[in-house]
Amino acid sequence: MEPSAEKMREWVNRAMEQIVPYLQSLPDQPAAVWQGGADVARSLRESMPEVGSELEPLLKHLFQQVIPHSLNTAGPGYLAYIPGGGLFHTALADLIADAVNRYVGVWIASPGMVQLESNVVQWFCEVVGYGNDPTAGPGATSRPDTEAATSPNPGGILTSGGSIANLTALVTARRTQLGDDFSRGTLYVSDQIHHSITKAAIIAGLPTANVRVIPAGADFKMDVARLQQQIQDDRKDGWQPFLMIGSAGTVNTGAVDPLNELADLAAAESMWLHIDGAYGAFFTMTKRGRSALDGMDRADSITLDPHKSLFLPYGTGCLLVKDGAKLRQAHSVSGDYMPAYQDEVDLVDFCNSSAELSRSNRGLRCWLPIKMLGMQAFRNALDEKLDLARDAADRLRHLPDVKIVAEPELSLLAFRIERSDLNLHQLNQLNQSWIDAVNQRGHVYLTGTWLDGKFTLRICVLCFRTHQDRMDLALQDLAASAAELLATV
Repeated sequence: MEPSAEKMREWVNRAMEQIVPYLQSLPDQPAAVWQGGADVARSLRESMPEVGSELEPLLKHLFQQVIPHSLNTAGPGYLAYIPGGGLFHTALADLIADAVNRYVGVWIASPGMVQLESNVVQWFCEVVGYGNDPTAGPGATSRPDTEAATSPNPGGILTSGGSIANLTALVTARRTQLGDDFSRGTLYVSDQIHHSITKAAIIAGLPTANVRVIPAGADFKMDVARLQQQIQDDRKDGWQPFLMIGSAGTVNTGAVDPLNELADLAAAESMWLHIDGAYGAFFTMTKRGRSALDGMDRADSITLDPHKSLFLPYGTGCLLVKDGAKLRQAHSVSGDYMPAYQDEVDLVDFCNSSAELSRSNRGLRCWLPIKMLGMQAFRNALDEKLDLARDAADRLRHLPDVKIVAEPELSLLAFRIERSDLNLHQLNQLNQSWIDAVNQRGHVYLTGTWLDGKFTLRICVLCFRTHQDRMDLALQDLAASAAELLATV
């Protein structure tokens, strides 16, 4: 279990002999290999080994049999769901973090590593506009001096993803607003909200009936008038409205809810406002994104995912809370064997701000790529994705019988073929055939969604490896496939 220095170097070198050509071949790999997946999975079932194997055959097994049959989420043609990216810088950070194996749940165990992660959380607070200094960082939204003077100290945690960040936010809001008796507490979302919110409510002990789903408007955004009426009706019936959740970019269409209107209503109703910005929050680093996300900094808490719009590998989420003390108060539980928690605001114990005591070192996987590249590199990449999405929408709208269902506010758009001579069922089948035809060409992989009973195609441009050449291929395949299908109806 303790390899020699030579063996460690050999293993890393052997792994890199597989990794480097794999990454270099990403542009030429199919965007997805999904057919026969069940057979592949079953063929890989094996009994537990009692005797070890050499690394070389295991690497070949991984790169030749296990990895290829998958959605190529790291490739430039992956335009489905909300793409990740997989910066190599983070793989390097994970190697270091896993090798030195420092515990970061409490400050005293690794003060330096904990501080690096605290730095990352503070940088993200600056990005979204939290903090007393309105000029703290690019993308920060200036607030009036009177508000800044009384602003609490923001805080946050890095999580495994947006789902756990949303759960942590919901628990923080529930405990802050309702205390221990929350049976009559109600929370409010639009019908476009991510399903992790409903799951979070269930895990947090709230009945699903306490989740009020407000039908979105024709623009797929929260209908604030309906929301306000529902809150008033619930109060009259003896319920306790405590939380409203808006989206800074939905998965379905990329819609950004009216964040300032939600903030105004939350203040008037003395409710907690949480923004699910897992997809879109980091776009506030760009000028166009900052305009689209105006008002996000007024939220009590924000979810954002570095493994989406900062292009990091999966497993890197984040929750920010404007008043960090409330996050700690909601999760502060200790044991007799634990060291004393920090009570100084500039030193944190992350186990005191979430459900996790044991946890991985997520700070280094954010800190190293940000330090190596600088935030300007990320800002430029996000600006490029905004350009690519707008260009795709402009080109799609000129295709015969193609309608843009949702314009790209950020880097996600939705569209479909519509023909007056076909009924809804026929159109849904046609659009499903269209996406299948595009995906079978292998240059890009797209996914769809259902909007008001209509099957709709989506493009989400978010991989740092996706550039104009790949989008040109996507548009060519979309145009050719549509022409072929339309010629048969």
